[in-house]
Amino acid sequence: MTPSQPVIAITMGDGAGIGPEVVVPAVVHPDTLAVCRPVVIGDAKRLRQAAEIMGVDADIVPVVSPAAAEPGPNRISVIDLDLLPADLPWGELSAAAGEAAYQYIRTAADLALAGEVHGICTAPLNKEALHAAGHRYPGHTELLAHLTGVDEVSMMLSTPKVKVIHVTTHIGLIDAIARIEPGLVERTVRRGHDALVRAGNPAPVIGVCGINPHAGENGLFGYGEEEEKIVPALESLRAQGIDARGPLPADTAFFLAGRGDYDLIVAMYHDQGHGPVKVLGIEAGVNLTVGLPVIRTSVDHGTAFDIAGTGKADPRSMVEALRQAAELATQPGADWRTEQG
Repeated sequence: MTPSQPVIAITMGDGAGIGPEVVVPAVVHPDTLAVCRPVVIGDAKRLRQAAEIMGVDADIVPVVSPAAAEPGPNRISVIDLDLLPADLPWGELSAAAGEAAYQYIRTAADLALAGEVHGICTAPLNKEALHAAGHRYPGHTELLAHLTGVDEVSMMLSTPKVKVIHVTTHIGLIDAIARIEPGLVERTVRRGHDALVRAGNPAPVIGVCGINPHAGENGLFGYGEEEEKIVPALESLRAQGIDARGPLPADTAFFLAGRGDYDLIVAMYHDQGHGPVKVLGIEAGVNLTVGLPVIRTSVDHGTAFDIAGTGKADPRSMVEALRQAAELATQPGADWRTEQG
């Protein structure tokens, strides 16, 4: 680790789940220490319990701020909110754990807004526990958007071979096509472009998928959705100097991205983007939220109450989420407070 590396805040997630057990080995993993300066937002005593369960020899050191974190092998710096009871059961729903998980995220968002961290990596929440604590959010994405004052964010899936950002995600296909319009396409592309620029790619090449087979093939398929909903956005983006190309047939866009023609693919709906990424290997994919004033990545699993506290948790997804948070994080010293369209 060096002072020039991005500082990544790791929220511990629901303390009754496997979050602490994946955080501890991931934070001290050599791949993590090679790319970032990690600081955990959580509970020091729970992390010590998790370290013992996982058989990890780690020094859990409370710090008052990310700047006070001293890097070192087997050293875990934690901003200790000390909210969990010492006898919190593993694998059981707990409003106390839900409240603590909320406070970890709130603290990470405050640090991001203050410019003290350059990325956030989240261990899993339990939505029922979050709701039991009185915080009625569907999950991390909506909660972080609220805490950072952002109205609209996008989901990006990132793998070593291809990155994909989605215009629409968790809605039905008919509703997705109805929702797609030039303004939403333009804002989505811009969010993806800005994320890659902040990560150090000054001129990303972005491929934008069509909606219909063969991107409509000049009106042969569909009812002119590409010309109506996508082309005006691309014309506007290119006029602003953003290299956005398309509409592309989705059945070839991902192949071209995989061989290096595109730095980012824009998918119009959930399965158009998720399918190719999961074929590449779900363990290599990390979920990112872009459009926030800081990059946020997450593991690809839940709280796994059935194995929490047993030492069976696999930290590989957390290691990969941390690596990609560091890769895409706002670089130290950069001005990330750009206006989101």
